[in-house]
Amino acid sequence: MICKKEILVAGGRGGDGCISFRREKYVPFGGPDGGDGGCGGDVVVAVRSDAVDLSSMQWQKEFVAANGRRGESGRKHGKKGEDLVISVPAGTMVFTKGDSGEDIFWTDLCTPGQKIVVAKGGRGGLGNARFATASRQAPEIASKGEPGEKRYIILELKLITDICIVGQPNSGKSTLLSAISGARPEIADYPFTTRQPVLGVMPDAKRDFIVAEIPGLIRGAHLGKGLGNEFLCHVERTKLLIYLLDGSSPTVLDDLNQLDTEIALYKRDLSKKLKIMVVNKIDLPEVQARLPDLRQSFDKIGAPVFYISAIRGQAVLELRKKAMQMVNQASRDEEKTSQAQIAVFRPKPRQ
Repeated sequence: MICKKEILVAGGRGGDGCISFRREKYVPFGGPDGGDGGCGGDVVVAVRSDAVDLSSMQWQKEFVAANGRRGESGRKHGKKGEDLVISVPAGTMVFTKGDSGEDIFWTDLCTPGQKIVVAKGGRGGLGNARFATASRQAPEIASKGEPGEKRYIILELKLITDICIVGQPNSGKSTLLSAISGARPEIADYPFTTRQPVLGVMPDAKRDFIVAEIPGLIRGAHLGKGLGNEFLCHVERTKLLIYLLDGSSPTVLDDLNQLDTEIALYKRDLSKKLKIMVVNKIDLPEVQARLPDLRQSFDKIGAPVFYISAIRGQAVLELRKKAMQMVNQASRDEEKTSQAQIAVFRPKPRQ
């Protein structure tokens, strides 16, 4: 999955103006009739609902829109150059390069259909008909089309999801994702099976819930160790975090603290997100034997805790239902907050 890409975008050049004079039989003073050139095409970044990542531009570094056509005789305007549309998934942030090379935030494209012009096409040149005056009735001049805008931009994808599953390598994240959604990630008994985020959909009667699984987090992930913070950015826009823990690990509580620490060190606000703690692999005999101690330890956490077997489906439906309830409640709270922030000004009634 390609989540960040720097590209060069350039609007098309405007078409040149035309130098032409009417030459028709029985029209001795036809005068200038050169038309204007067409404007160059724009480069547009637009959100498409079927786009998943930025891999469509993996091998392309320059995006140049079409040039405008030159004007023609008979005061005919040249055709505008076609716009070049770069399709991106929802959650793509657009940055520009500053004078000293720093990344400057431009816009955040979050909803399907949202778009932004990142490089305008140049204006078309004027035909000689534009230069006719009372004292200069037969001008033999026309202006050239202007070049389009040209700049470097950075596209950075941060997935917009409802639920994100995080955990250490080999804790069963892919198995859980396949159990609660229609996703079919690679599942194997070795660490780092997942090397890029995987998306799944949990269908419900009223709406579909988007679930993401990111590669396993190890100690120092916020510094780039393992697959590191390359994919931690996808946690930022989720409503609910599922901390998946390997119940067969001898240090389950330490694993939980490590996960929470890595996420908080990457970005402190992430530790305040809604969470569900999930202890996996309770079908194993050694986990069953220590289950009472685990329950006693996790009772003090202060967050919902589930004990499941993702591979056997044990308690998975209960976890799925609870996750949906928490996401719906978070969505309602966000809607109330956004409505409260909108100030409505009404004029006072007339006396």
